[in-house]
Amino acid sequence: MKYILLILSLFAMAHAAGAGEIESAYTELDPKRDCEVIAANRDGGDWSNLVCSGYKGYPVVINYGDARESLFYGFPGDLQPQWESFTGFNHAGPTIEWRVEKGGGLEKPFATIHRWFVNEDEAKVEVLVVEKVAQPDVHEGCAVGYVVATGNAKANEKARRIADEEARDFICGSMRPTVRAGDVPLPALSQ
Repeated sequence: MKYILLILSLFAMAHAAGAGEIESAYTELDPKRDCEVIAANRDGGDWSNLVCSGYKGYPVVINYGDARESLFYGFPGDLQPQWESFTGFNHAGPTIEWRVEKGGGLEKPFATIHRWFVNEDEAKVEVLVVEKVAQPDVHEGCAVGYVVATGNAKANEKARRIADEEARDFICGSMRPTVRAGDVPLPALSQ
């Protein structure tokens, strides 16, 4: 038993020593300035798909339909990633916080935190959506967590904790996103 504990301790120390420093980087998202339309309904329907500049070559894909948005961060396997949004009318804010691991001269964004504005029961609810960033070699990206910012003290810190502790090992499609709500419940999700 002592040997197992010793091996586990050494593994934990080696893993911690190999992990890079985590920092935040911020980008602004302006669909009219930073994006290219890759598809849109020209017959009067209200939908479009855009690809936008993100963080140091990592793109942001916006799928828009009927006053709702679904965003994907990083490199999708195709330009039509799975729809993840809210059932109420919504839009994402202009500032994206990228959680970036730095070490050995490399920078790797592994999560984003993006503030969404959702109409819910005639009120506007702000939600910080934590997403796993899809990498060039592994195209897996999805929502890892939701932190209701409206009525929730220290929402930004809670979102960063979810990003830093859960995003890198999160398995999209198999794991359920973490939800942190305060006085206001999480608005209904649409997938």
